[in-house]
Amino acid sequence: MTQIRIRDAASFLGVSDDTVRRWIETGLLASEKDEAGRGVVDALAVAELARRNAVLPADPSEIGRSARNRLVGVVTEVVSDTVMAQVELQCGPHRIVSLMSSEAVRELGLEPGSIAIAVVKATTVMIETPGGRA
Repeated sequence: MTQIRIRDAASFLGVSDDTVRRWIETGLLASEKDEAGRGVVDALAVAELARRNAVLPADPSEIGRSARNRLVGVVTEVVSDTVMAQVELQCGPHRIVSLMSSEAVRELGLEPGSIAIAVVKATTVMIETPGGRA
């Protein structure tokens, strides 16, 4: 069982250390002490709590898709030339960047402040772990 420090759990959950401590006091999360006497929580319990509490904006398109990685967000920047464009979305805490034709940007009416959905369908997804792990 992987244990993580309370401050790291707070960071992953997008809340303060004090909120995690309140959740521990109310029994929402269980904690233990590590070898150094610091409070730690089970990483799997944190992941499950994050999944249960995830609030995703509703997909306004109401279109069914096979892609499961759909992120609703707000367009924050569009950089275009005559052929290609770079579109940035802020989807919750995540910055998503898409490269597409300038024609597609015009047809979709993408501009800062627009609501858009990033649909990610990839055959390759790379996963990284923090340094020091093999």
